[in-house]
Amino acid sequence: MKTRITELLAIRHPIVQGGMHHVGYAEMASAVSNAGGLGIITGLTQRTPADLAREIARCKELTDKPFGVNLTFLPSVTPPDYPGYVRVIIDSGVKVVETAGNNPQAYLPALKEASVKVVHKCTSVRHALKAEAIGCDAVSIDGFECGGHPGEDDIPNMILLPRASEELKIPILASGGMADARSLVAALALGADGMNMGTRFIATKEAPVHDNVKAALLAADERDTRLIMRPLRNTERVLINAAVERVLETERQRGAEITFEDVIDEVAGVYPRILQGGEMDAGAWSCGMVAGLIHDIPTCEELIDRIMSEADELIRGRLAGLI
Repeated sequence: MKTRITELLAIRHPIVQGGMHHVGYAEMASAVSNAGGLGIITGLTQRTPADLAREIARCKELTDKPFGVNLTFLPSVTPPDYPGYVRVIIDSGVKVVETAGNNPQAYLPALKEASVKVVHKCTSVRHALKAEAIGCDAVSIDGFECGGHPGEDDIPNMILLPRASEELKIPILASGGMADARSLVAALALGADGMNMGTRFIATKEAPVHDNVKAALLAADERDTRLIMRPLRNTERVLINAAVERVLETERQRGAEITFEDVIDEVAGVYPRILQGGEMDAGAWSCGMVAGLIHDIPTCEELIDRIMSEADELIRGRLAGLI
């Protein structure tokens, strides 16, 4: 399947693995890239630029296919060494960066000069238009269904994707609610050029997370996510567990007086305990509604091959047969 995304990113299939904190290691990225998609190393999971350089080198030992690096720009009193991370990405020869969070404009000239393609993650059409205006090569449009931070507009992809395709000239990745061939074909019909999967890739054999995490995704259905930190305007979609119940109860009790410090124990620094340690009630962790569409734990190659094969059948068979 040839789309503007496969052409832009030099990949075989229009499927991208999103950046995921404490999931996007070399094992994950290389498995997706070897299967014909685009794997992504999560930059800030690596504590320093030097650590990221080593992780990129490790990924290159595991695949000779293109892969990218996610770099999320967060507001912080003591921000990470973003110039250092960007320099490592360029010096390591990585040719795709997925940016998220704050505006990446300050780093675009250096990335552009090194012929790095920049895909910016957005949760609204207005932010996507800004990304296009500052020179991003593509956008990843995150619908309300997504795991992690869906923004504050609450627009699902059935509306958000066609709106974005009406306004934008650059390629679009559909993100949020993407899990299988039906997701891909629907995204293409709605105006996207490919899809970005996060939660679905956690439920694969190569995903470097504890088996308890994969079991939780298998057991969950589409009703098992919750939105937390909405009163703080930092909304996050997470899988329901005891820690999430505590956060929601704190939000109910504190009301308009709530501060981040009231929930910090459940949301900050908990990912290693959950994703690597398997302590499923240790804190809140990002998960999309797409958990309801996860019924097995395939390899990345099995998953991507199945998606592409079934997408072909859907397009040539069911859809063509309706005409």
